[in-house]
Amino acid sequence: MRVIIQRVKSSQVQVGNVVIGKIGKGLNLLVGIANTDTETELNWMARKCLDLRLFPGDESIADRWEKSVQEIGGELLVVSQFTLYGDCRKGRRPSFSQSAAPDVAQQLYDKFVETLRQSGLRVETGQFGAMMQVSIENDGPVTLLLEREHD
Repeated sequence: MRVIIQRVKSSQVQVGNVVIGKIGKGLNLLVGIANTDTETELNWMARKCLDLRLFPGDESIADRWEKSVQEIGGELLVVSQFTLYGDCRKGRRPSFSQSAAPDVAQQLYDKFVETLRQSGLRVETGQFGAMMQVSIENDGPVTLLLEREHD
């Protein structure tokens, strides 16, 4: 499983011209599910996303990495992105052979979202499998790649 974590001031996702998910301060999570992923990986990943200290305790530079999204009462926008498993090493087109099949990926994605919602934070989503436009006001900028491969 791969997640691009972005600390944001705001973020939203549109399908067509309709905003279907929108958050203020918090985390934008772009989520890729591998064909080997299970609930073990997604539970670890959800906990890590909620617990990582990515926000300042106050506005001083020395206190830059003090609080988690839970501690600040932030919001989460979760967007499925199978392209995170695109392999571009050979040829001129990416291979997505490591991405989970759509039906499996959607099940795990939905479970990941539900696990995040159990935190009590506001969680918005994109639309699985849709062509989406994601607007991100990255704060910092802070962008991290979090990976958890099948044990």
